[in-house]
Amino acid sequence: NPLRIGCEVFGIDLSKDVAKETVDLIKLDVTRHRLLVFRNQKNISPERHLEIGKWFGDIESTFYDHPKSPLRDIFRVSNDRTEGCTNVGRTGWHIDGSFQEAPFSHSLYHIISVPEKGTTSFAPLTEIIESLSSERREYWERLWMVSNRRAGPLHPLIYTHPESQKPVLCFHLGMTEGFILDYNAKEAKELSDRQSEEVLMQIQEEILRDPERIYHHKYENGDFIISDNLAVGHEASPETQLPRSQVGLRVMHRVTIAGTTPPSK
Repeated sequence: NPLRIGCEVFGIDLSKDVAKETVDLIKLDVTRHRLLVFRNQKNISPERHLEIGKWFGDIESTFYDHPKSPLRDIFRVSNDRTEGCTNVGRTGWHIDGSFQEAPFSHSLYHIISVPEKGTTSFAPLTEIIESLSSERREYWERLWMVSNRRAGPLHPLIYTHPESQKPVLCFHLGMTEGFILDYNAKEAKELSDRQSEEVLMQIQEEILRDPERIYHHKYENGDFIISDNLAVGHEASPETQLPRSQVGLRVMHRVTIAGTTPPSK
């Protein structure tokens, strides 16, 4: 079933062995559709979550760890700090791992405990770039982002997706030190704090320009999502951090896959 971004998938039990032909098709479909939502996956163990992740490459865990996480490579998030890491995904629209030389290629989410409220929103990066005014597109094509984590690698704001060959963004609205204009040229120029803030505001503005483009995923029990992390921006809604006493417990497990291709022009 098509969603606003991606597709819903029924009839596959990911907790059991999946034929190689089906795995290959799933991998192709993740690249093609960017987001696959598998329903009713209530029996996926943490170990199986990692096995599915390995279909897409090497597991690369984040530096976050939580005592309740079942395995070191599973990032456990929650609205209760005794159950998982809180405020995750609430620092603005982003892709995962923009602070690394090669951002994560895929993210795999399994909802463990579903609260009454709270969504993850996904935005299609290629459509956002392709709908820019020619003036803004030209400007963004000249920008490189400097992350504020891990000694801040430099990444082009717009680059070509290594699999789909479509234009995508490397960005994190809440974890960007600044921007450099024409980084590879003699006249490279570091943007001022105010100019960098303007770029971040432009990105936010363009993401929200067409609300019909954004997919808000409301979790159901057993949902398992595989996302092409390089092709969709995402953020968690404010309601994901409402207290447990108000909306019930939220717990989600996320696995991230190591990127193999640093963004480049």
